[in-house]
Amino acid sequence: MNKSNSPISDHIANFLDWLEIEEGLSNKTQENYSRFLNKFLNWLKENKLSSLLPHELEAGHIWKYRVYLSRHILPYSGEPLKKTTQNYYLIALRSLLNYFANRDIQSLPAEKIKLSKDKADKQVNFLTLDQLKKLLSAPNTNKKTGLRDKAILETLFSTGLRVSELTSLDRDQVKLKPTTIDIEISVTGKGKKVRTIYFSKRATESLKKYLDTRNDLDKALFINYRGPTNSPKRLTTRSVQNIIKKYAILAGLPLSTSPHVLRHSFATDLLNQGVDLRLI
Repeated sequence: MNKSNSPISDHIANFLDWLEIEEGLSNKTQENYSRFLNKFLNWLKENKLSSLLPHELEAGHIWKYRVYLSRHILPYSGEPLKKTTQNYYLIALRSLLNYFANRDIQSLPAEKIKLSKDKADKQVNFLTLDQLKKLLSAPNTNKKTGLRDKAILETLFSTGLRVSELTSLDRDQVKLKPTTIDIEISVTGKGKKVRTIYFSKRATESLKKYLDTRNDLDKALFINYRGPTNSPKRLTTRSVQNIIKKYAILAGLPLSTSPHVLRHSFATDLLNQGVDLRLI
């Protein structure tokens, strides 16, 4: 790892470029991250730490910043920052540390930043229609990673697949033609039980757009674009979980949003449409 001679604040512009180029995040998302990190930069300034170098950042600094966030009072409401909002600031800082690691710049490991727990923030079981719309529109579809992530989100909600079932799908299972409106395939789930799943028109359209960008020969339906070209590309369940978490944060949804929540949302949507509970 290399030690940088530039203070943390001087790395922000390159970090935001990295979010766009490497992570495929939209300009709006970059603005949000910039705003979240500005609070940390202001905290550094208030504590006469503006010249702090990445490798000089310590766990003690992070703890003091967390205390600052927990005691920060919003001027327009007189209320403290919610735990979820505090976590957005911490997640932005954690992403900056991931950038340092990606660029071989010596700094504190990202996992050293723990998120705040809020007992009042109940575990979400399913998403409302408005929340689903926000989540499904969060990926930047001008990027190939965004097209893939959009297809993943639409597929999970459309089919009710478990995340392990999603990652095991192969391209040859999904027969797409220019005239294809929706798809019906069989999958093997828990207990080796075979069941039929249905891709909606929206999910099918998202899959078409995503697969049109694929020029590789990998058989996996959903692949990781990172790493050596000759390495296995199939996305892992952890990768998909992280993808869902990322877009939940961007959409302002609860941090507990997960692939399983989308599975619950699928079932709830069927119930709302009058489908028999026993069939679900």
